[in-house]
Amino acid sequence: MNRAMRNRIAGLLIAALIFLVDQAIKGWLTGPLRLEQVHVIGLLPVFDLRYTQNFGVSLGLFTAGSPEGRWALVAMTGAIAAFVLIWIMRERKLGDIAALSLVLGGAAGNIRDRFLHGFVIDYADLHFGEWRPFLIFNLADAAITIGVLIILARSLLSREKPDATAEPAPES
Repeated sequence: MNRAMRNRIAGLLIAALIFLVDQAIKGWLTGPLRLEQVHVIGLLPVFDLRYTQNFGVSLGLFTAGSPEGRWALVAMTGAIAAFVLIWIMRERKLGDIAALSLVLGGAAGNIRDRFLHGFVIDYADLHFGEWRPFLIFNLADAAITIGVLIILARSLLSREKPDATAEPAPES
């Protein structure tokens, strides 16, 4: 097995791990902790567990207000996840594959929520007094965000530099 294939397998394992941990946390919060009944559990002065049903996608955009909207979001996010999976299978570098795998694992966790419940379970509430730098989120959202930021940083920082010693093309 070549290095690229090992990297892809590692990436799929990363995606599976993100998915499983995300679902385990959500199961623990809605099961034994009954967060949907308690609504808020204060952990730190700046961080609470706060049960929220997110009917939209990133930043609450594209809120699904109907069953058709729900299934449209499932289809749209499923198509994006399929695109990311194909991208992973074409990549060779572990850094790129790992970043894409964060996106895939997070997307899979949120897709499963939306498929089963009609909404995504969000619970992480970072706040400084009344100021919240983010909306309430979950592990899947964090993985997607970190993965996208890594992809952007790698694409901006790893551009090939033009060869200064290359001779200019002859003029006609």
